[in-house]
Parts: sequence; C-alpha cells; structure tokens
Amino acid sequence: MRILVLGSGAREHAIVTALLAEGAGHEIIAAPGNAGIAAEPGVTTLALDIADGARVADLAAQEQVDLVVIGPEAPLVAGVADALRRRRIPVFGPDRAAAALEGSKTFAKRIMDVAGVPTGRSVHAATLDEVAAALDDLGAPHVVKADGLAAGKGVIVTTDRDAALAHAAHYLPQGPVLVEEFLGGPEVSLFFLADGHDVLPLSPAQDYKRVGDGDVGPNTGGMGAYSPLPWLDDRFGSEAAFVDEVRRTIALPTVRALEAEGTPFAGLLYCGLVLTERGIRVIEFNARFGDPETQVVLPRLLTPLSTLLLAAATGGLGALPDPEFSPESAVVVVLASEGYPESPITGRELTGLDAPLPSGVTIAHAATLRDGDRMLATGGRVLGVVSRGEGFAAARAAAYLALARIGLEGGHYRHDIAERVA
Repeated sequence: MRILVLGSGAREHAIVTALLAEGAGHEIIAAPGNAGIAAEPGVTTLALDIADGARVADLAAQEQVDLVVIGPEAPLVAGVADALRRRRIPVFGPDRAAAALEGSKTFAKRIMDVAGVPTGRSVHAATLDEVAAALDDLGAPHVVKADGLAAGKGVIVTTDRDAALAHAAHYLPQGPVLVEEFLGGPEVSLFFLADGHDVLPLSPAQDYKRVGDGDVGPNTGGMGAYSPLPWLDDRFGSEAAFVDEVRRTIALPTVRALEAEGTPFAGLLYCGLVLTERGIRVIEFNARFGDPETQVVLPRLLTPLSTLLLAAATGGLGALPDPEFSPESAVVVVLASEGYPESPITGRELTGLDAPLPSGVTIAHAATLRDGDRMLATGGRVLGVVSRGEGFAAARAAAYLALARIGLEGGHYRHDIAERVA
C-alpha cells in the first residue's frame, strides 16, 4: 500500500517501523516526520502543516495514497479526517466531532454517562469559586483537568489544595476545568481499533507519567512504558479476560454511543484505565495511539498493522479476528531534554546514536533534527529506547545499556521503568 503517516514524534516512528516490518513493500510518506523516520529505508518525508485539512487532502490525492494515518491529536481535533473523508480518501482517525472525546473532557464525561461507562465523579467548573467548592466536596487527593488539549500536562493530582487551585487558575482563562474524584489503583492503557461500529483490542501497556523515579515530580507526556502486564493475571485470571471486560463494558458501549449520536468513531480509541477496589474505571479517553505506549505495543504485534488500520478506516473490523501478539516483553525508556517538562532546553547535540545497539533494541525518534553530521534535540522528549526480550529483566537491561551510550548535555530519563515486573 501507499500510506501517508501524519506526525513527527516517536509514536509515528513506531507506526512507520511496524508498517515496514510487515515486509509488504509499502511505500510510506511521513509528514513532516523527524530525523529517525527520514532515515528509514523506503520512507519519504515532506514538510506539511498537518493541521490544515485541505492541504493534507490535496497531498493525499496528489500522491494517490491508499490510506492516511493521523498520529497526533491536534489534526484530529482540527478536523483533518473530515477533509479526507469528504474526498473519499481512507483515513485512520476520527472526525472532529468524535475526536472531541479527547478534545473536551466535558464531552467525554457526557458520552461515558450516556454509554453507562464506569468512571469517577466530576464537577464542571467555570470559576475559581466553583473549583474551590468542588475540591472541598470531592476531597483529597485533588484531581483537576484542563478541558481541552494540553499535551499530557493539563492534569494535576495533589493533596495540596492551593496547588490544585493554582492549576485551575492557569487553565480557566482557556475555558472550564474538570474537578474529579480521585481514583486510586494501578493504571492501564488499552488501545482499541474502531471502525464506527465494531472494535478490536490491542495488548495492554502501562506508562509512567511523572518525570522522576518513584513517580515524583510533575506530569509529562510519558517517560516510559512496558507491555504486556503479567500482573493482570493475578486479578483477572488472564490478560484476555481483562481485555474482554474492557471491550464489553467500556470500548464497545462508547463507540456505539457515538454512532447513535451520529458521530461515528473510526480510528484508535485509547482507554486510560485505573483498577480500583470497586472495579475498572475510566480516567480518560484519547482519540489516537498513546505515546509512549505505542512503542511497546506495536513491536509485539504479529498481525499486519496495515490490515488493521485499513479495516478500521473502511468499516471492516467486524470481519477480522482479534490481533495476535508476541509473548515477548517490551520496554521503552524516554530520554528527555534538560528542563523538561517545564522549560526544556533544545538545540543540543545527541551523540552515540551510531553505536551498535544491543540485540532487540531500536530507537524511536521523537524530537530530532539532522544538521549536517550532527543530530540535534529539538523538543522535550527527544527519543525512546525500545527493547524487546525474553522477560522484562533482559529487556530492561538492554534498554538501559543502550541509553548509557547516548549522550545529551543535561538529558535525563527514569531508571525505574518496568522495574516492578523485572
């Protein structure tokens, strides 16, 4: 197939890598891509404003692509999928109306209520006084969320009431915020492919949102992840049983509720879940592959990714069996720039990327730029070291060995990714 992948992060690099691994001779165009994606054999990168639906649709038609895969959330919320569908170009990604599932926390809560999806209590607050009243009503720990997109940094979870108020005050000028009931327990990310009516599950993963070891410091876009989750067996008997419960009680009801409202969801439904003492609860929905979880889920995928994405884009998931996955353990550790997430320092040189990698290790570029013979870091999360192995101990060891060989002045990463399962 001829496939256009929109985006420039490690998530898109992981998607491109998975498509190439099929060995099907796909022709892949990445817009705008990054230095790592550009170095992949057979991949063309093009500069493009991926939030401009008309330009994306023009490029897809001009290049006669068979499928467009939208990676980040911003183009989805901007309606890029709508523009492609108007031109009858198959696209993996929901329309603007359905993407509000991620673009508006308030919309997502309403859909959960309509669909009977288990989640925590929440209060929609438009003023600081309303926030204060909700904090007192729901109690600590306090959870305050920006209603719209905030690059993974719009949420605060704290026992400090003043910090919760300050967070709300920061986002209230942009619109209302949500004050939510704190839901305690281990978190799980579970992706579902959706075609507007049916869903198919991928394998669960767990990510690490806080910047520092031991889950300290501010929230980030994600500092690492691992998959599968062997501890699900203890609670649910098997990963399959857990996945089936989420599909039955959360993913399918949500997709069917959106379909009933005339806003069919065709793309990737990301279910951010917490396993509470009262059962599985939804923390959030996203409308695209999660980053960095994608970097550990897709390398284990045995079913051709292109087949799944095209079926989701064209309404054909109901005819497919559940995707199959390797039993291997996969770990990704993110290297971030100095100052991330508050004020990342960019433009510094990366070294050591030409060194041989341990067996089973690959690099997913996130924010990199080739400048002559130098590789530069251009953002907060710079790259992810992805490792697959027979068991988490081996996968972790290889990932951290590779990280130790990469140089970035002021760069930092967590040292405890997947430590609990190794």
